Parts: sequence; structure tokens; C-alpha cells
Amino acid sequence: MFRNPRKITRPAAVIAMIAAAFVSYACTAKTEVASQIDMSSVPRQTGDSIKATQSVNGEITFRVEAPRMEKYETDSSTYELFPAGFDVYTYKGPDLETHIHSKAAKHTDIKNKEEKWEVFGDVVIMNYINGQKMETDTLYWDRYGHRIFTHCFVKMSSPQGFMQGYGMESDEMARHAQILRPFDSFSRLEEDSTYVDTANFVGPVLRTL
Repeated sequence: MFRNPRKITRPAAVIAMIAAAFVSYACTAKTEVASQIDMSSVPRQTGDSIKATQSVNGEITFRVEAPRMEKYETDSSTYELFPAGFDVYTYKGPDLETHIHSKAAKHTDIKNKEEKWEVFGDVVIMNYINGQKMETDTLYWDRYGHRIFTHCFVKMSSPQGFMQGYGMESDEMARHAQILRPFDSFSRLEEDSTYVDTANFVGPVLRTL
């Protein structure tokens, strides 16, 4: 889904050359230090100012931005962390339809058998065309099932009313979101005219430049 990130840096391998008289000591010291390092906790790749786009027939359908990416490897999986913020933008034709923002994100690939996406930390999901805003703590993306979901507390507001509860499921464009266990919610009997174009609610419909 993503293009190779720009400004990639790889950890450099450093080989110490020591005089023959100290070879035995050096090898012992190196073994002791290496045994204390958990290599899975050290990023194999890092990247700054990550930007990736996906397009169909010349039109952008998907865009991702992140200030920082760190790639790690374990015996069973590889994963990328985005610790400094994560933004996903999806488009309907030339219009920006959905924006997902979070403080951090994680993408896990379990040896090409399973893929997981999760974003967490003050997650905000905006669907500009529906005039809908959702807020939660953690959000999961099922790429193959084309859906997003969470088990956490969710607040959702739209021109039709306000809902809150636990658990949410939606298509990946956040067009048809459903709170699974709602409480203390309300609906508007008549749609407020100030919400018709969403300009006074979550912002105007935006177009790509």
C-alpha cells in the first residue's frame, strides 16, 4: 500500500579492529555486550516526513502522512511504528471525503500471514461529505475486509444528532458507522440548515489541488 518512505536511514554496522594482543579480551567483551542488547527493540529502518499516495486512473484515492516512521523486526513479524502522529486521507472523486488523525499508529505484518493496522491516541475520524465526526482512543483497520472498528468508548456527532457508547464498526470510508452499545444519545427532529454543507460543523468539502 505504501511507497518506500523517503529519507530512509539504515543502522550502520561498525567493526572494531583491535591489536592482536587484545583479540581475546575484545571478543569476550563484545559477546557480553551483545548478549545484553535486544535487537528487536532497535529500529532496522527510520524515516522522516513520510508521505505516500495511491491513485486510480490519475486520481488520488488515498494519502498517508507521518512525521516519523520506525521499522522493527522480530522472529515472527515485522512492524512499523509511527510515534509522532499519523494522518490518513481518502477521496471520493476529487473531493476529500475522510480524514483520520491520531497521535500514533502501528502496522504489523506477521510473516505475510496476517496484517494489522491500528491507530491510537486521541483518534479523530472526519467524514466531510456526511458532516460526521467520531472520536475514540484506538481504531483498527481491516484492510482486506474494508472496514474500521474499535472496542473503546466512542463519541459521534452529525447533522442527525449525537451518539456515544462502546464499540463501533464502519466501512473504511466512515460512511456507515454504527455504535454497538450506545447510551445517552439523542437525535434531531429536523436537520439544522447550518449543517447542510457541513461548513459550520466539521469544515467544508475540500478538493485536491
